[in-house]
Amino acid sequence: MRLISSEFFAYILFLRAYIKSRGYRQFSRFESGKDFLVDLLYKKRGKYARPFLHFGTVFLTFFVITFGPYILEQSDTGEGRQASLGLIQTSAIAFDQNLVTLQAEEVRQYRGGEVTLHTIQEGETISSIAQKYSLRQETVLWENNLTEKSKIKPEDELGILPIDGIRHKVVRGETIFSVAKKYGLEEGQAQSIVNYPFNEFLNDETFELATGQFLMVPDGVKPDPVTRLPVASFAVVQTPDAGTVTAVGSFVWPASGRITQGYRFYHKAIDIANKSGGAVLAADSGTVTVAGWPDNGGYGNRVMIDHGNGFVTNYAHLSSIQVRPGQRVNRGDIIGQMGSTGRSTGVHLHFEIRQGGVLQSPLNYLQ
Repeated sequence: MRLISSEFFAYILFLRAYIKSRGYRQFSRFESGKDFLVDLLYKKRGKYARPFLHFGTVFLTFFVITFGPYILEQSDTGEGRQASLGLIQTSAIAFDQNLVTLQAEEVRQYRGGEVTLHTIQEGETISSIAQKYSLRQETVLWENNLTEKSKIKPEDELGILPIDGIRHKVVRGETIFSVAKKYGLEEGQAQSIVNYPFNEFLNDETFELATGQFLMVPDGVKPDPVTRLPVASFAVVQTPDAGTVTAVGSFVWPASGRITQGYRFYHKAIDIANKSGGAVLAADSGTVTVAGWPDNGGYGNRVMIDHGNGFVTNYAHLSSIQVRPGQRVNRGDIIGQMGSTGRSTGVHLHFEIRQGGVLQSPLNYLQ
């Protein structure tokens, strides 16, 4: 029951963050352009500030003189006159000698859109706040540049991530592989960065990053030997060798390698990585329903097997396929080779188990 509650709460946070991100996107673009202009003026130590103000004032004055009479003629009730006066007042305020710029701090600081702002209440601690959002305490500390000895007080605000991990601002020259390595993820675990739904890329094929963008690194840990924690236990579980068995109604491991990504609300599968690739086996006997890349989608080359008992398994990102649709296979038969086709960052197998059309956690069924 607690697991279901945690999953539901995580989904609500994800949905809220998704809606907020769409609303912030257009405004964030405006903020980016404004930041660029402000940074340029700052770097020049005010060299261009005065000409900019003068040019803007002249432009608005020209606009008012040219179009003001036309606006006044459009209304006999004085609405046009009021609009013109309002425009003049706006120009006077906008181009005040001090050029006051109001920054949307929340949008600038949390431009990724997936961060929730939490206002600290009386009696709350970092630990209780983390527990409230079903997060590790370290996740809250890292996002807010705090330590275990840091003091917090009511009315302060904390950034709350939707899942455990690190939010990273990309610098020039970084790739998802270097970012993954920086935060303690192994090579195959870079896939978790790609799969996180809020992460965006300049190119969905090469996963090119834009300087200054934010990336969520699920299960990443802060690169500090004092606070560094081990990656979640499933990341170091060694899968057993997959062999042919005769039992019916249970599943064997479909590949040999390391589990680099577990079952999440946004990744309802497991990823098994192996640098040298290797054979992919049918987890149980059944009939092949899909074999190939029929939709040119993110799964890449895949095989789907209907086991005839309500279960269907899916094997994705294969480099080659050694079965055909309609073919019957025994549990342990080779159906293809591990690869990196589709939306993939490295050689691995994306493995799903579906029961009645609903995705299940494979770790609950594999032997």
